[in-house]
Amino acid sequence: MTYGSVTGMKFGYGLLTAQHHPADARSMVDIYREAVEYGVLSERAGLDSVWTSEHHFVDDGYLPSQLPVLAAIAARTERIRLGTGVLLAPLFDPVHLAEDAAVTDLISGGRLILGLGLGWRDEEFEGFGISTKQRAGRIEGIISTLRQAWGDGLTTGDGRYFTYPDLNVTPKPARGAATPIWIGAGGEPAVRRAGRVADGYLGSGASVAALAERAGWVRDEAAKAGRDPHAVEVAVHRVTFAWRDGDAWAKVADAARYMSWKYADMGLARGSTTRNLPGPADAPSPDEVRSRTIVGTPEQVAEEIRAYREALGENGSFVFRGHLPGLDPAVQREAFDILVEAVIPLVNG
Repeated sequence: MTYGSVTGMKFGYGLLTAQHHPADARSMVDIYREAVEYGVLSERAGLDSVWTSEHHFVDDGYLPSQLPVLAAIAARTERIRLGTGVLLAPLFDPVHLAEDAAVTDLISGGRLILGLGLGWRDEEFEGFGISTKQRAGRIEGIISTLRQAWGDGLTTGDGRYFTYPDLNVTPKPARGAATPIWIGAGGEPAVRRAGRVADGYLGSGASVAALAERAGWVRDEAAKAGRDPHAVEVAVHRVTFAWRDGDAWAKVADAARYMSWKYADMGLARGSTTRNLPGPADAPSPDEVRSRTIVGTPEQVAEEIRAYREALGENGSFVFRGHLPGLDPAVQREAFDILVEAVIPLVNG
């Protein structure tokens, strides 16, 4: 299919997680191939960005390594921005991360957005031998070390969590130390950190009111730090599903609930080797998930998205979280086309 160009509000697509839903008979090879293909489709559709996400030790294979997937998409695209939404920064050594990110950025020709987050699952921190109490300090140390590593001088680290013996970290990404680093967060201190030290902020599932408040924190903190408050990009991703005929929620309900439930399940399950489905009484309920989903006809979905325009600002992005584990592949593809062909023109019309 040939798509038209997208103008007006910027749009992204994701979050590509490569999860293997229990009812999906395809192989993991098929699932990863599909993830890369949606990155390519997103560029062909004229979207501004495509995003991955990350977790570790999850029984459904939730994507643990984002940069290889983005590098694969980069090799088949030319324009679209490629974002980690988000990489769990405290779990990484910043020099190794600087190298991997630089290589991915170079493959893309300078299109990487390195989105970072604090992380929250105890099992992940214990698995990598990192204390959750060090999350905030480590992410700030990682950001400063990344800037060093991508700059012209030698890398010594932040001197607190990371110390290196005058390393010449190579290669450098296409934009050097200006390679964009974003922060994804919900709590005020972490959101304000984006305004102070990052180039962008990515809100996860935030309502219009919540995003407006967080964007205010970002811009306030940027101003306090002597930065241009409107130079920090603001984006939000929401689970979004539009359907032309019949009950849109009936089409997506099971997949949307599985995805939402899995976050609670992965927080509780430790060492699970069996993929499971949510039970009828498990939280969140279908009604709870429905209340957090932008779903309906293209007209209804577009109306909800337009409400984000002021909070996002002139350079902000709305990211369709439309790639859902367990959704029938044919429905997944048609829903993607509806977002591009019907919803985006209605938002920007």
